[in-house]
Amino acid sequence: MSRFSERLYQAAHDIWAKSHEHPFLTEMREGTLDPERFIYYLKQDYVYLIDYAKLFAMGSMKAGDLETMVKFAELLHSTLHVEMELHRQYAGRFGVTREELEQTRPAPTTVAYTKYLLDAASQGSLAEVVAALLPCMWSYREIGVEFMKIPGALEHPLYREWILMYGSDEFGALADWCISLMDRLAEGLPERELAQLEERFLVASRLEYLFWDMAYRQEEWPV
Repeated sequence: MSRFSERLYQAAHDIWAKSHEHPFLTEMREGTLDPERFIYYLKQDYVYLIDYAKLFAMGSMKAGDLETMVKFAELLHSTLHVEMELHRQYAGRFGVTREELEQTRPAPTTVAYTKYLLDAASQGSLAEVVAALLPCMWSYREIGVEFMKIPGALEHPLYREWILMYGSDEFGALADWCISLMDRLAEGLPERELAQLEERFLVASRLEYLFWDMAYRQEEWPV
């Protein structure tokens, strides 16, 4: 029997393909992305990560064994102290302070995405937590690995560290652990519950696409 993660990957394939083809990522890959769009993305992603980190805390709380609790604690630490630190360093190049990052007003899409994730985590099982958080981690890993293969991509002075982080073996290992956990948690579940997990995964994947689109348009609240 194929792994449940393979089912999720195939179900979201077209959505992820659209994300990879989005101008934000194609221009970033080519090194032509307007820095203003990138700094907008960094600010929105920073406040997104504050809520995303809470998913790992909830995962640790819902875990049924110590090993899983520890791993979620490691993911929480990595998000707060590695991934968000990269955002702080990048923003500093543009004169944006940590305080300004933290005071960023979440755009409508950011609110929709984070509230969906927190709802899934607070009301659902551990499997639902993982199904909801996985598209972000898994797709970023794919993007980072893909970008590292592009000639000249790592020579860009602004996007080099971003690519190195998400294409790194360390980040890949964290993503692989979450994928394997998804498979373990899905094992033996009835189709009704598997379908619910798949829906969580697909909605989060669609919101990932909308996040890239939001950043490219530099979405703002209506006046």
